[in-house]
Amino acid sequence: MSFLYLIILLCCYFLGAIPFGYLLARQSTGLNILEHGSGNIGSTNVGRIAGKHVALRVQILDMFKGLLPVAILLFVSWKEIISMPDYFIFLAAFATVIGHNFSLFLSFRGGKGVNTTLGATILLAPLEVVCAVLIYFLIKKRLKYVSAGSIALAITLPIAGVIFHCEKMLLAYLLLVCLMILIRHTSNIKRLFEGEEHLG
Repeated sequence: MSFLYLIILLCCYFLGAIPFGYLLARQSTGLNILEHGSGNIGSTNVGRIAGKHVALRVQILDMFKGLLPVAILLFVSWKEIISMPDYFIFLAAFATVIGHNFSLFLSFRGGKGVNTTLGATILLAPLEVVCAVLIYFLIKKRLKYVSAGSIALAITLPIAGVIFHCEKMLLAYLLLVCLMILIRHTSNIKRLFEGEEHLG
């Protein structure tokens, strides 16, 4: 991999690492969100601490920071400005998710990556993302747990990829982001099985 590719991946990581949840919650309430609620910078915890309007802004920004690098790389590839191997766009998308989940700006703490994953994936696998989001809302409405919806969303991504016969590299990427979301929800999964998960 060339030096240029490494620079691009680092830029994707640093963009993903911008902790919008932390920044907007601090701006809105003066609180360090890492010390309140679940200690997570994602929109769900922001909503509990700073309210729905702030949470919506965080959700949009977290999705946008996933979308932006993928959109730029697809454009430069389409215009043949930079010649990239086919797998590189998936590495770049995943680097953005890693940045969100393990932000250098927060001593490698971060979110659980659902919104950033959706933003990074929507242009790469639109049908799979739409299916996953629909499943998220169905499960959330049925069980009343955001975490259950997020877990179902993660699992749906690669399953939908198989159903829609996506290419192998895309399927590998969908499996990877699914695994990352599940790993980040380990504590939620434990609480769900123990009946101690927080509603909403």
